[in-house]
Amino acid sequence: MEDKSNSNYILFFKNRYAIVTGGNRGIGLEICRQLASSGVEVILTSRNQTFGEEAVEKLNVSGLSNVVFHQLDINDSSSVASLTKFVQTHFGKLDILINNAAELGLIIHDEEFRAGGGFVQVIDEKAHLLTNIIEEPYDLGEKCLKTNYYGTKTVTESLIPLLQLSKSPRIVNVTSVCGDLYWFHNEKLKEELQDIDNLTEERIDKIIQWFLSDFKAGKLQKNGWPLTTSAYKVSKAALNAYTRLMARKYETILVNCVHPGYVITDMTSQTGFLTVEEGAKGPVMAALLPDNGPSGVYFYQTQIAPFSATSNPLA
Repeated sequence: MEDKSNSNYILFFKNRYAIVTGGNRGIGLEICRQLASSGVEVILTSRNQTFGEEAVEKLNVSGLSNVVFHQLDINDSSSVASLTKFVQTHFGKLDILINNAAELGLIIHDEEFRAGGGFVQVIDEKAHLLTNIIEEPYDLGEKCLKTNYYGTKTVTESLIPLLQLSKSPRIVNVTSVCGDLYWFHNEKLKEELQDIDNLTEERIDKIIQWFLSDFKAGKLQKNGWPLTTSAYKVSKAALNAYTRLMARKYETILVNCVHPGYVITDMTSQTGFLTVEEGAKGPVMAALLPDNGPSGVYFYQTQIAPFSATSNPLA
């Protein structure tokens, strides 16, 4: 079903066009605000239509008339196809795709989580202390990987033909410090995920299935996987690897991943060190890189960083 709120005026937009997934709240909403403030025409997407329309209305009322809404569930191929058709029909191209929608794969007991220091405490050395603070059911872990990796891939691949029609196309994958390969204890696997010359999407799929099998069987420690926020860490590490593969495959598109920082949002149970305004700066910067900017890199906020840190990146 075509979105009802855009048909009257969207054809008059003549600037750069951007899609932001998961744009109705938190960092995603602020990314939409900052892009629109920079003169970009923004399609804010959200799985929940009501929440998305309310977010756009707030931005419009604040003076940002260059933001419109379209419903998107990145795990629903028909929803992705509807968005793609909408962009093709009304814009004819896409300049910026910011993949922000994500799942944590956790049940967080907020009070205990905040008292313990939030995500700073989610390190493998403290795994035995987190039993009453976070829970990691298999079904939520599976959903996390389906969303953060496979859902992001589905959206990206659907929109690539429209991005290729842009003079300055950009893809920004919002990742996390949790995707740092520091959290992996299997050295051979770390080397494989770093070896972008030989890594393939098919191999990433096999790694994910291997992880899920070990997750269900209780073999995470035995095979060197992250022990805390396990599925989320694997999903973001896979997304980082995919980012590098895409950058190699599409040389005319700047494709990068960005850790926005530890931001105070609903997703972090209102823990963190940065405001959403500060957290959105990195993804927006990567979206507006000049044509000679880097591709296939990992930004820690606004600075290029390695994909595998040598010390605890949460410290």
